[in-house]
Amino acid sequence: MPGGPARSLLTLDFPQSLAVYDDYATAQRTVDFLSDEDFPVQNCMIVGTDLKQVERITGRLTYGRVAAGGAMSGLWFGLFVGILLSFFGTGSTLAIILSTALMGVAFGLVFALAGYALTRGQRDFSSVSSVVATRYEVLVEHKVAGQARELLAKLPGALPNPFA
Repeated sequence: MPGGPARSLLTLDFPQSLAVYDDYATAQRTVDFLSDEDFPVQNCMIVGTDLKQVERITGRLTYGRVAAGGAMSGLWFGLFVGILLSFFGTGSTLAIILSTALMGVAFGLVFALAGYALTRGQRDFSSVSSVVATRYEVLVEHKVAGQARELLAKLPGALPNPFA
């Protein structure tokens, strides 16, 4: 901004709440609708609130599964290193790639099993986790809040029912 402090892309000067939704898709649909109506959407933000961590258990860990995962991970790393070395090596390209792949399998297997053994059964499952919001608030700059509310009144179900 000329003559003023730099403004962060993740802030609005005087934000006002336009609507609060239970899922991101509805909040995104709201902003998309405003965009379709030629509203200056650069004056909008979607803010996820009430964060929680969700962990989905994907399976039981056993020495066999850990060994297979370590071997596969090592194989890919070994292949990557082998391909890189084959560009600069003077020997047989196939021999370089195969030998580094086998060394990758061996190291991946050893490190994965050692790491699993060190946990001593404290975490015998695999999982994926994510931090998610439970509510999504659409904020708009105060100078265009009225315009946004008028436009959003045209979209059925976009504004939460104040009497619900």
